[in-house]
Amino acid sequence: MAHPKSLHRTKSNLTVTKAFDKMIFERRSDLSPHTINDYIVTGKHVLTYFEHDPLIVDLSRDDWIGFFNDLCERINTPAGIAPRPSKPLSAKTRRNIHTNLSALYTWLVKTGHVEENIIRTIDRPGYKSSPRIDPLTHDEIDALIEACDHTARWATKDTVSLRHTALRDKLIVKLLLDTGMRAQELCDVQLKHVSLAQRAIVVPHGKGDKNRVVHFGNRTSKLMWEHLDVRLESSRPEGYLFTVDNANTRPMTRHALRRLVGRLGERAGITNVHPHRFRHTFATEYLRNGGQMMALKDLLGHSDFEMVEHYAHFVQADVKRDHQNASPVDNWKL
Repeated sequence: MAHPKSLHRTKSNLTVTKAFDKMIFERRSDLSPHTINDYIVTGKHVLTYFEHDPLIVDLSRDDWIGFFNDLCERINTPAGIAPRPSKPLSAKTRRNIHTNLSALYTWLVKTGHVEENIIRTIDRPGYKSSPRIDPLTHDEIDALIEACDHTARWATKDTVSLRHTALRDKLIVKLLLDTGMRAQELCDVQLKHVSLAQRAIVVPHGKGDKNRVVHFGNRTSKLMWEHLDVRLESSRPEGYLFTVDNANTRPMTRHALRRLVGRLGERAGITNVHPHRFRHTFATEYLRNGGQMMALKDLLGHSDFEMVEHYAHFVQADVKRDHQNASPVDNWKL
């Protein structure tokens, strides 16, 4: 006997492509360009496997299991002019595809096109932990801030030059460290998102396009005042906090940000400096200084505790090391 609900349900005519297109159209104002692009790429992976554009309602759990198994064998050929070797899809990429398809099915359930999110019934692809990211030390941060003042030493003469972006770059370093914002989140901040009175920033397009509030300290606030003081008269609320041109119109991109902090690291003699390392440093220092995991989860914009627990394990390693150094039994040689 048919389920009562099925007596009135009309079979959805949405194909995979139409489903993604319709979801993106309805949610465009809530999605970042990067999220939209991720959905588009996921849709292409689906069509590569099924070879045609199937109706969503015709796809079963077994179909999707076959799709995820196929991803394990799929070879990715990087785009671009520069030659780069082809390689299998990483487990992290397969995990992201699972997340994107689950988001699609959540929308399909909400809009009445399917009855359940069958992607959630399939285990997410696992992947090994990311390589350990060592947090930056106090001395390294000092060296990075000092590196903001001068250019690299010239190869032809033993001199350096003062940098006209020193103030901006010092604020970037301090904000990355003080807030734990992602690279793109920092680049998206506009003047209207900054409250000097509250020493807070509304992150406009966090992961999942969810707004959240992050905070910065008194020393960062003073530097923010200096940075904004020379711009307020010529800037509008829609202007970006960090720009890459003298006219203050072109926002800093995450690629430009990564290059900037990488070059600061080179001048400071520190290897592997990138925006995410500041985020990692913020998280570990927050916990070391007594911050709570629940608050840290919200500040970082995580939807669950999986990544926060990673930082907690890092701090626990500190505790273990400290105990080894301070063990009364070992020190007294009992």
